[in-house]
Amino acid sequence: MKNKVEKTNVCRVLDAKKVQYQMHTYEPDGSLTGQQIADILGEDPSHVFKTLVTVGKTGNHYVFDVPVMMELDLKKAAAAVGEKNIEMITQKELLPLTGYVHGGCSPIGMKKQFTTVMDCSAKDMDKIFVSGGKLGCQVELSPADLEKVVKIKYENIVK
Repeated sequence: MKNKVEKTNVCRVLDAKKVQYQMHTYEPDGSLTGQQIADILGEDPSHVFKTLVTVGKTGNHYVFDVPVMMELDLKKAAAAVGEKNIEMITQKELLPLTGYVHGGCSPIGMKKQFTTVMDCSAKDMDKIFVSGGKLGCQVELSPADLEKVVKIKYENIVK
């Protein structure tokens, strides 16, 4: 008998909106790097995105998605959302704020929808990968399909 893969909140949101996606699962390991996850998926790391949550000087929270091998440029990110400056939230703030753990944070299905900015490199890709909402799970979908469930702004936000 084949193991039934447990649907995550991300999958439930995508299913509810009738968005096409493919779920990829692997052994959950919080120590995996973005490059290692891309290797497991057999994908170019430029197509695999990590989700980062920040807080601005105003107290507003923002979500940024960047390729796993790139680093978020905090100055560009702040400018993209009209803040003087922003900083990463602490790991302990992540779960209560988003409903997701470190390494399993997805732009889809957070407790609250925050302003979400994706690096402009994703805009013209046929497919991208974002966390499926838990460690060991990624979802593959087109940026256009992602936009059906998350309001996204595309900006150059990497160093």
